[in-house]
Amino acid sequence: MRHSTDAHPTGQWFTSGDGHRWWFDSGALALDFAYTGAMGDNPAWETLHAASDLSAWLDDRFDDVDTTSSDRELTDALALRAAIARTATAFSRGEDATADDVDIINLFAATPDIPPVLPGGRRQAGRGRARVGQTLSAMAREAVELFSSEGRERIRECAASDCAIVFYDESRSNNRRWCSMQRCGNRAKVRKHRNKEEA
Repeated sequence: MRHSTDAHPTGQWFTSGDGHRWWFDSGALALDFAYTGAMGDNPAWETLHAASDLSAWLDDRFDDVDTTSSDRELTDALALRAAIARTATAFSRGEDATADDVDIINLFAATPDIPPVLPGGRRQAGRGRARVGQTLSAMAREAVELFSSEGRERIRECAASDCAIVFYDESRSNNRRWCSMQRCGNRAKVRKHRNKEEA
């Protein structure tokens, strides 16, 4: 599945409760956005405390964004983020999304997003610096793709019994099991090795 927000790679650094820093690639920008604070049980993962935090996060992921977010845009962003997070969590558990969350995602997806631009011309044809609302629309449209019947099958929780992190499995083989090989995948290998030694 090709997403409209593929301009930059996905993923971000997390810090566990014990201070261990690890890289988590959710597989989709919309899920990375959800993991800025609306998903997970670690309060340290909340990164959008002010409008300037939203501006910085978007600036790292979108080219030519007007990075002056307002408090209202932050409120909008938090509403979309929460709807994406709840929907992804529901689908990862085989549950249905709520109608309210679907409405929120569809509302943002229906607004103008960032238009594609073919380089080499002399005119911008309406494309200047993208506004915050356009970036939210782009992520909402990606969420619509992710949560379609085809994409929904690839939304899953980490296979570790003590981890509920949700990701989009974008692997060709559709067999990703862990939130991160640096974290749960490595712990599973260590447990497997110990069990072999004890057997």
